[in-house]
Amino acid sequence: MSKRGIELRRILAHNVRTFRRQKQLSQEELADLCGLHRTYVGSIERAERNATLSTLDTLATALNVSVPDLLIKKDIYRDEY
Repeated sequence: MSKRGIELRRILAHNVRTFRRQKQLSQEELADLCGLHRTYVGSIERAERNATLSTLDTLATALNVSVPDLLIKKDIYRDEY
């Protein structure tokens, strides 16, 4: 995977985690809202998986944000990986 691809996964991971926590949802609760398995949501938040476009749309809808909101680096965050 390219450096840009790895960076996009990290941005997605950070943003999903941030939006989920802002909504005071557990990974399991978010997974239930999305119809996904909790381990899959966890793997996205750990930047271990590439999410499909349909999964991005599902996550964005559940978190009440746009797909670009999930993919745009909004602030400086520490490297958690």
